[in-house]
Amino acid sequence: MKKKIPTEEELNGLGVTSWGIWEKEKSVFDWSYSDTETCYIIEGEVEVTDNSSGEKLEFKKGDLVQFPKGLKCVWNVKKPVKKYYNFGDLKI
Repeated sequence: MKKKIPTEEELNGLGVTSWGIWEKEKSVFDWSYSDTETCYIIEGEVEVTDNSSGEKLEFKKGDLVQFPKGLKCVWNVKKPVKKYYNFGDLKI
C-alpha cells in the first residue's frame, strides 16, 4: 500500500476525472484486491489494515492511494468516503 499527495499535473496525467467513482458510508468491512487499484480521495477518511502484515494506512481527501494486487485487508471508513478509482498497474 502506498499513498502520496499528487500535484494537479500528476492527476491530469493519470486522467483521474475519467475514472469511476465509488462511495461508502461509515463502516468496517473485509476487502481483497484481484488487481492493483489506484484511487484519488475526493472526500472522507479511511484506515486500511493489511491482514498479513498488520500494516495500517490512513488516508483522506486529497490523497492518491495504491493497493497491490493480492492484498487482503480491512477497510475502516471513519468518515463517509468518495473516491475516483482505476484498476491496473499505474505508476504513482
